[in-house]
Amino acid sequence: MPSGILRGCSKPGAGLRLPIYHVRHDSLEAGSAYRPGQPGNEFKIEAAPLVCEPVIVKRTNSAFIGTDLESRLRAAGHKALVVCGVITNNSVEATVRMAGNLGFETYLAGDACFTFARPDFSGRLRTAEEVHSMSLANLGEYCTVLATAQCLPKPDALRKS
Repeated sequence: MPSGILRGCSKPGAGLRLPIYHVRHDSLEAGSAYRPGQPGNEFKIEAAPLVCEPVIVKRTNSAFIGTDLESRLRAAGHKALVVCGVITNNSVEATVRMAGNLGFETYLAGDACFTFARPDFSGRLRTAEEVHSMSLANLGEYCTVLATAQCLPKPDALRKS
């Protein structure tokens, strides 16, 4: 889950403090679990932002649309991103595709994302694992999919240049 990678980016004793940008979906849809005030809108305790970590609010599936995420990343000189998050086949895919298209060197911590079961186009119910796996397969053109453990040992590749 995301908490492992988030806390792995911050190891003060090892001299490692990589920047973390949290993105929260504040849906405008009346029945959405991601609408402010609903339990689904809150960060999970294990992935809650620290006081020093910015929270970017989005209203669409991509963290780059209608937000200042790109300008923040560029202003800070970040050229590489590690993405993790909720709903692999929706928000994660959209954000990763945009990051790749915007020229960021993008890594996806595949084991730090999750999704839900859903029917395919023919109506056959696909498990969450199948949906997740297909999303990861779809993203090869836009990012490098890695396990969380593979993302953390190479902090120099993630530091701003």
